[in-house]
Amino acid sequence: QVQLVESGGGLVQPGGSLRLSCAASGSIFSINAMGWYRQAPGKQRELVAHIISGGSTNYADSVKGRFTISRDNAKNTVYLQMNSLKPEDTAVYYCNADLTTNWGTRGLDYWGQGTQVTVSS
Repeated sequence: QVQLVESGGGLVQPGGSLRLSCAASGSIFSINAMGWYRQAPGKQRELVAHIISGGSTNYADSVKGRFTISRDNAKNTVYLQMNSLKPEDTAVYYCNADLTTNWGTRGLDYWGQGTQVTVSS
């Protein structure tokens, strides 16, 4: 089994910062890519940031220059540093992994439980 556990969400004022973490554990052979998605009330889940094993990243246009995704391969952990937060960043943030299990099965549908980020004064 594979588990993704997120942490770091909370309430922050506009202009503030938060750092999200997502640790993957279980029967993992390798992690090909990890990403952060978010879903605001009444909206579809959208990609926020993505990082592949080689370190290449991509971001949603709405967060470029404000958010930074990074990864600690030794810990199977991905981070999302969020700066200059805006009310429109309010959403549940989900971690996703594209990984290969110890049994050689590759899957892209591994998700964490989500962590709430609320940006409000």
